[in-house]
Amino acid sequence: MTNKNQPFTLPPQGVSRAKQILQLLPIGKTSFYKLVKEGKFPAPIKLGANTTVWRNADVLAWLESLEQQATA
Repeated sequence: MTNKNQPFTLPPQGVSRAKQILQLLPIGKTSFYKLVKEGKFPAPIKLGANTTVWRNADVLAWLESLEQQATA
């Protein structure tokens, strides 16, 4: 069981589903999938007909690039 008071963090290894990634982002599901479709977010990996994941390392690198753009 996880503590709901602790912020969610992505481990650098492994993969995560959209629901987990959205916990890190200040946007909704529709905006998230729009970023994916436009190629502004890392490409997903299809594991099956109903399972899509993203590499945690790709997501973390994307977040870091946003931080660098904001401070530049």
